[in-house]
Amino acid sequence: MSLLILENILDNTAFALLLVTTLVYWVNLAFAGRFAQWGTLGMGLANGTIAALLIARWVEGGYFPLSNLYESLFFLAWGMTAVHLVAERLSGSAWVGGVTAPVALGVTAFAALSLPPEMQQSAPLVPALKSNWLMMHVSVMMLSYAALLVGSLLAMAFLVVTRGQAVHLRGSSVGTGAYRLQRVAPQEPLAVGDGNTAVLTRNDVKVTLTPERLTLAETLDNLSYRVIGLGFPLLTVGIISGGVWANEAWGSYWSWDPKETWALITWLVFAAYLHARITRDWQGRRPAILATVGFGVVWVCYLGVNFLGKGLHSYGWFL
Repeated sequence: MSLLILENILDNTAFALLLVTTLVYWVNLAFAGRFAQWGTLGMGLANGTIAALLIARWVEGGYFPLSNLYESLFFLAWGMTAVHLVAERLSGSAWVGGVTAPVALGVTAFAALSLPPEMQQSAPLVPALKSNWLMMHVSVMMLSYAALLVGSLLAMAFLVVTRGQAVHLRGSSVGTGAYRLQRVAPQEPLAVGDGNTAVLTRNDVKVTLTPERLTLAETLDNLSYRVIGLGFPLLTVGIISGGVWANEAWGSYWSWDPKETWALITWLVFAAYLHARITRDWQGRRPAILATVGFGVVWVCYLGVNFLGKGLHSYGWFL
């Protein structure tokens, strides 16, 4: 069997596995966690299949498989599934798979089913990519995107779980321990919750979150913070290494290329998120909204600038 046939089998297998896994996670959410282990198994198999695909590309091309859109999309899907497995193990929450599996599925579907055949084929590296920095810079950037996307998705899940509630959670990000503020109607005094129930204000009416839902909200909030906290230093290292590589390849550390500009914007958005998390008056939904904005900014940085404009990073892409 040739490597090309093997790669075609592997990318379609990864798509099929993620499709089934997404459905399993959604059914799992609907039926209170009865199928969680099957979702985890499917995500693990998909991760291994994508890893095998990337290794096959590496053997076929003779270089680290991150030179074109097809390869980078599958590397992103691999990174997202890997981060997912770690996050799910840490939290045990079915919501992790419920929000990350569909996005990993979409990334894989785009790479395997939407890209034209000529963009899926391995091709010789352009001169600028013939460097040891390819593995260092691009892999770190893609892993940072994967972590930031998963963390942002968890923040979005937190917003869904607490929708319509003026929830104010304080966790380890401000060093105060896991406790909640109890907010009541304006005519009643403010009191501190007992750790089991949170009373929140919505249209001047008392609304109570159940202990289970409050625990889920706190889990998603803290987990998104930790995953984004992993992605942010990776993004920082990726930007710095990219500057060094740019100086070697193009004679300048920074040229305000569209990709560089949006990488800086991404860094600033998530820096603002992390700063908000250590600001006492910004706990709860507001940092999660910042992370949701960051989700869109990452996609603009990764794909948007290459679709909408040309630059030094446009080789091997549509424009």
